[in-house]
Amino acid sequence: MNEIIFFGRDQYPKLFKNEPEKIIKPIQFKFENENEKQIKQISSGGYFSTIFLFENGKAIEYLNDSNQNPEKIQIEENIQKVLNSFQNEAILTIEGNVFAKGKNVNLKNIKEFINISLLIEDTNDRVIQDIVSGLSSIYLLTSNQNAYGFGDNLFGQLGFDSETLLITQKPILMMKNVSKIFSGNISKHVFLLNSNQELFGCGNNYSGQLGLGESRKEESKIQKLTKIQNIPKGKIIDIQSGYMYSIMLIENENENENPKRKLYSCGDYRLNGLGKYENTYKFTEIKSSLFENDDNILDFSCGADHTLILTSNSKLIGFGKNFSGQLGTENTEDQLIPIQIKLPKLRFNENISNYHISCGNDRSFLYYSPPSFSNLEEDLIKLFRRKEFCDISFKNKMEK
Repeated sequence: MNEIIFFGRDQYPKLFKNEPEKIIKPIQFKFENENEKQIKQISSGGYFSTIFLFENGKAIEYLNDSNQNPEKIQIEENIQKVLNSFQNEAILTIEGNVFAKGKNVNLKNIKEFINISLLIEDTNDRVIQDIVSGLSSIYLLTSNQNAYGFGDNLFGQLGFDSETLLITQKPILMMKNVSKIFSGNISKHVFLLNSNQELFGCGNNYSGQLGLGESRKEESKIQKLTKIQNIPKGKIIDIQSGYMYSIMLIENENENENPKRKLYSCGDYRLNGLGKYENTYKFTEIKSSLFENDDNILDFSCGADHTLILTSNSKLIGFGKNFSGQLGTENTEDQLIPIQIKLPKLRFNENISNYHISCGNDRSFLYYSPPSFSNLEEDLIKLFRRKEFCDISFKNKMEK
């Protein structure tokens, strides 16, 4: 069983035959002519496509097609994650391979998937653990905890001087000892978190979206990985980025029984939805009466200029640009500070923690995706890929 709620621009591709181009009120999306399938992930960062990934490891893509015919993605291995951005698409398989296509991937045929993991020069570093997409860049995290960048480097978003490396069609090593990579399907900047919880960033900083502080707000390009100072206390759970802003989710580790999560944003509020009426060039807390003491943040997602947040009390909260109805507020008025969005009755509301959000450029999805045994299987596969296991040798009792 699945449940998918949609709102925003229903064009490029069009998902609903009999609905207007702008759907300003959340409505139910259903797959036509197919049995009900369990959704695992939705990626709608691409301007011309939306990809649906199912629990069985298969994916289909809705393209900018007047016939609205979804295409099955022909990858023989089981798929565990899909990404699409303005120029590229990437798919991570359970086996640790990454298949990608697009403008920066294969100039001979932009519609053909190729295995970019095999392009990593170090043959011992070709098992990929996670993938992250920028606007026109792809980032790979290997099982050895190394981060690679691929694609556009116009703003230094690969961590190299763009004058010497404007674009690359093979993954290049950005940083070692990386635990997580954060970016956005509409973003030209990236963050890398190392195992010591130190955060580094590079790329477009036109609006101060790297959180480097007031003194560096005029630097529009950060072409070298730079440590982000003055990070809020707590554990970094996630960072998501829009076109020119960033939002960070921090978990307060001091609360033993029920750790509290808070959101922090940085950028220029006049250009982006920061959830506040002020420019913040370092990560600053988003405060609202909608975040009550007994509420906690379960999930959030950033589009180009809008953000959606799901709380433990089944609230969907949003702010930012709303020209296509992507906030689901039943109008097209922008909202610079958080506002609650009225949802239809959810089928699985008692399991609200299993709902997830996916924001595209100017469209939004809320969908139900519970954990399954396949998640456990994937975790075990990732675990045994790691090289931290020690060889255990047993000596014969007769050996001296």
